[in-house]
Amino acid sequence: MIKTTFPKWLRIAAVASVTALATVATTVSAQDYPNRQIRLVNPYAPGGSTDPVIRPVATKLQEMLGQAVYIDNKPGAGTNIGSEIVAKAKPDGYTLLLATSSLAISPSLYKGLTYDPVKDLQPVVMLVNAPFTLAVSGTLPVKNVQELIAYAKANPGKLSYGSSGNGGAIHLGMELFKSLTKTDMLHVPYKGSGQSLNGLLAGDIQVMLSPEVNFTQHAKTGRIRMLAVAASKRVEGLDLPTVAESGVPGFESGVWMALFAPAGTPKPIVDRINANVNQILKDQSVADAYQKMGMVPGSGSADELTRFYLQDVQRWPQVVKQSGAKIE
Repeated sequence: MIKTTFPKWLRIAAVASVTALATVATTVSAQDYPNRQIRLVNPYAPGGSTDPVIRPVATKLQEMLGQAVYIDNKPGAGTNIGSEIVAKAKPDGYTLLLATSSLAISPSLYKGLTYDPVKDLQPVVMLVNAPFTLAVSGTLPVKNVQELIAYAKANPGKLSYGSSGNGGAIHLGMELFKSLTKTDMLHVPYKGSGQSLNGLLAGDIQVMLSPEVNFTQHAKTGRIRMLAVAASKRVEGLDLPTVAESGVPGFESGVWMALFAPAGTPKPIVDRINANVNQILKDQSVADAYQKMGMVPGSGSADELTRFYLQDVQRWPQVVKQSGAKIE
């Protein structure tokens, strides 16, 4: 067998040529983008709360890019079915994911994932943030966060809080609140946020986290008392302090929605989608629609979303462990 050895300089030149060709191919691909329809995977069922968020973005993005952008609903496994489809798709900008805060919780909550949410997906742009509001039953004798904490400590295990299910953002948000305040409250999981709200109105549970829009009507009648918003800063138009400034520093909880792409998607394509969506989010009709749903329109670069996402991922392992909410 004859062994051929190439000079070192020739091997280096060959590698450099391949790298240069790959760079040129990526640049050409990005300049040509898009030249066919774009698939936007929504990991939730049609008709859910994600629909009114993603539909105006898809419609306006289609107009800006000159190619069809169709929404493909792939619900199941706590958003992991849809997320995995995008994580394993070709990284060419033609498959995008509507990601939510579940994507930050999944690495801690699910054992045996067949994809890595952090390594296999590329953050593109933040769409909305929907901070939760902390509320109590109108019959509970507390008027602010500190009174709630004091009442819970004086009555360990006697207060119940509701959620839309085990391992969800509301459940883990309340577990984070319990951890930071060193209080003991019983978790009562319901099949959806509507049922948990009914539980609060009926007095079956006494505490709940949820978007403010779910509480407003009932707060006016006194059946529910809103205490504080679980955001990093006060929300415009909402006359409530934050939970953090009410004596629980570091507490934030809510739902965010963002666009992600398969890891390895060319930066020029990511940047183009990011720029277009940021422009869409500045549209007054879109912003007004989001605000009516209790959501704050997003913005920012892909790098900013990446930093936000990684920080969110790091928040949940200990909370999930303490809650015992592990899913095989």
